[in-house]
Amino acid sequence: MKLVMTLLVRDEEDILQSNIEFHLAKGVDFIIATDNLSVDSTADILKEYENKGVLRYIHEYADNYNQRQWVTRMAKMASVKYGADWVINNDADEFWWPLEGSLKDTFSNISGDRNIVIANRSNFVAIEDFGSPFYDYMIYKQKRSLNSLGQSLPPKVAHRACADIRVFQGNHGVDGLGPQNSISDIIEIFHFPGRSRKQLLNKIIKGGAGYERNENLDEEVGLTWRVLYKEFIENGNLDRYFKSQFYSKDRIEKEIESGKLLVDERLKKFFNGL
Repeated sequence: MKLVMTLLVRDEEDILQSNIEFHLAKGVDFIIATDNLSVDSTADILKEYENKGVLRYIHEYADNYNQRQWVTRMAKMASVKYGADWVINNDADEFWWPLEGSLKDTFSNISGDRNIVIANRSNFVAIEDFGSPFYDYMIYKQKRSLNSLGQSLPPKVAHRACADIRVFQGNHGVDGLGPQNSISDIIEIFHFPGRSRKQLLNKIIKGGAGYERNENLDEEVGLTWRVLYKEFIENGNLDRYFKSQFYSKDRIEKEIESGKLLVDERLKKFFNGL
């Protein structure tokens, strides 16, 4: 069984290497990565792994955040060129954690009639003035994870490799497989969307502006980023949003006591054990 992961990245130098190392250690055989106009060391990190023979590097020059098209291209490549059996379409801030064994074991043991894996996500909260690496400090996850609009965080899906696959914007679904028969509760995703104010602001500005330039997507697609980008344009800052997203020590203690936050050190222990 061959497991291939796709990655769409932009300016992810603070987390990218950890993401790649984690998934390779957990059983991913090969990675196809599209770099969309990064200006930090993201490209250098990806090319390092390409030189090791475990990654295919693609540079995407368009600036309209056409994620659906770019990820679909990688997912088809995984099937046709790299002989994948299963494909994980991933983001740099997401870590697919198998509930038992490795990712390789988990996907190998799925019965042949199943062609979709649904993985729920949990947000790990950003901390004011934390150090690095992120996994040593971001060990607090929301019991009920919400997006910036206050809606439940939608799951992501992995799928059996298929030359006709079409991946939805956001990697929340696919079509082209024919009848879908899913399985869930075998993998969870640790989500680290905000690691620093600088990183999160950069992501919102560039992602929101990309959506504004994309004339082919419905205005409801990418609504969370669109709303935040509009707020930034109108106010010149995202202070209100950042106040809600970045946690002080006092706030962490209070929300642990109330049950809103849970301590989860699994990723920290994984990396400290390497």
